[in-house]
Amino acid sequence: MIKPDHPQRRDMERIYGSISPFELKDTLISFANENATAHAQTMLNAGRGNPNWISTEPREAFFALGQFAIEECKRVHYVDPGLAGLPERQGSYDRFRTYAAKHRYTAGIDFLEAVIAYGVKTHNMRPDDWVYELVDGIIGGHYPYPDRMLPQIEKVVYDFLCQELYGGTSLQGHARIYAVEGATAAMCYIFDSLIANQLLESGDTIAIMVPIFTPYLEIPHLPQYHFKIKYIIASGTNADGSHSWQYPDSEIEKLKDTSIKALFCVNPSNPPSVAVKPCTVNKLVQIIHNHHPNLMIIMDDVYCTFVDQFRSIMTDIPRNSIGVYSFSKYYGVTGWRLGVIVVHDNNVFDELIRSLPTAKRDVIQSRYSALTTHPEKITFIDRIVADSRQVALNHTAGLSTPQQVQMALFAIAGLLDKQNTYKDLTKSICRRRKAMLYEGLDMDVVHNAYDASYYTEFDLLVWARRHCGEDFANYLQENFEPVDILFRLAEESSIVLLNGGGFHGPAWSIRISLANLNDEAYLQIGRAIRHILHDYVNQWHSIQNKT
Repeated sequence: MIKPDHPQRRDMERIYGSISPFELKDTLISFANENATAHAQTMLNAGRGNPNWISTEPREAFFALGQFAIEECKRVHYVDPGLAGLPERQGSYDRFRTYAAKHRYTAGIDFLEAVIAYGVKTHNMRPDDWVYELVDGIIGGHYPYPDRMLPQIEKVVYDFLCQELYGGTSLQGHARIYAVEGATAAMCYIFDSLIANQLLESGDTIAIMVPIFTPYLEIPHLPQYHFKIKYIIASGTNADGSHSWQYPDSEIEKLKDTSIKALFCVNPSNPPSVAVKPCTVNKLVQIIHNHHPNLMIIMDDVYCTFVDQFRSIMTDIPRNSIGVYSFSKYYGVTGWRLGVIVVHDNNVFDELIRSLPTAKRDVIQSRYSALTTHPEKITFIDRIVADSRQVALNHTAGLSTPQQVQMALFAIAGLLDKQNTYKDLTKSICRRRKAMLYEGLDMDVVHNAYDASYYTEFDLLVWARRHCGEDFANYLQENFEPVDILFRLAEESSIVLLNGGGFHGPAWSIRISLANLNDEAYLQIGRAIRHILHDYVNQWHSIQNKT
């Protein structure tokens, strides 16, 4: 560890400040652990976004369903020890009702009954078909079929998405879902299929709404993509000079440029975790309708449930959008890897493929020719499925069926919670922790109707200008690197945070996850940040007094 006053300290920080925040995190953790060991204290890592809560009822139902499913397999064929057959469809609903009555006090049974009733009553599913899909799915004895998503599960997950993302509508028509291994897998699959279908080519121009989750910044620079990038910057400010994390019209108007092939957006954003205002969405809709009808939009809405009255941008422009959602943050399932890709039946991606020059279409069709005698009819979302397994292994594509079952249980939990009890609990956790952080900073929390409060991004220069003026802000920039405070927090207080500049946010901002530590930790983090800020101020005053 290089001491803070060592002449090489700034060179070291300059080097670390240029790498990905998630790589910098490992270095900060090592410093924080060293300090924690030396002072017999606990490291506080608010650099990760996984929540420290879980949703229990859908998990209890999952394990209860698993026990019933085992009984179903043993019923067909059982050799002791440890070998059974595969479940049967016929009569499965009645057998489940008998099982549920016998195991009335087993955790998850009541909810599981409600899950089955939901499918039967809401979608008129044949009871045996619905129960069998859940039972066979949780056993995991077959490849997913259809490989894109199990059919009954797709219906209930789409219901959930319409409720939570699309304002209670069905996206102006029908959409199809591909169940994937979390939002990160969705990103990889989408990038690859856009390239494979020549909707994007190396050297093309894309736009990225920033700040944003770092892979959206890093993937486009990989050699196989090498895109030109235009940034749409959330540079809006409030009356007091603080960041609103909104996009001025002048930034959105950059999208009138038809050389921009695709737009990538996380909404609510990461790390500010602030949703785009409706007036900005309306501006985007107008630009697409009047100037750029073929703009492709990749929309990641993972933090949406933490914002009151959220409405995805995809709701208003489904034709242009690919939706991405992960269950990980809301239900505490980062380890389950549960995500979806959503594409509307009437979409610009299929249209653009059909309008490609003949030579390009021939190349693309040859890629999928092993799948069908009419590869030109394969929809874009089904191409994503095939590309996820390099096409040749398309028959083994798809999210594992036990994962799909757990996803369905989470989705129906949200659909049955008519009073939003669980949602309000998760919101209150994040908002309470933000209040405690700002109490430690000795600052007031400013209400923002679009704030998810899943993360917060604190800009040191904004604080410096408001509290001490421009001269102090200049002093900080001239004498320290933006990541200096991160190293000091790790070395002095065993606290790990990330640099906002690494997310293409303000260089002097820091990202704090409000989801993954106990409440009291945020009061401690706020006080530690305030202590270092006051140290900077005292050093500045000391220099001023000497001169």
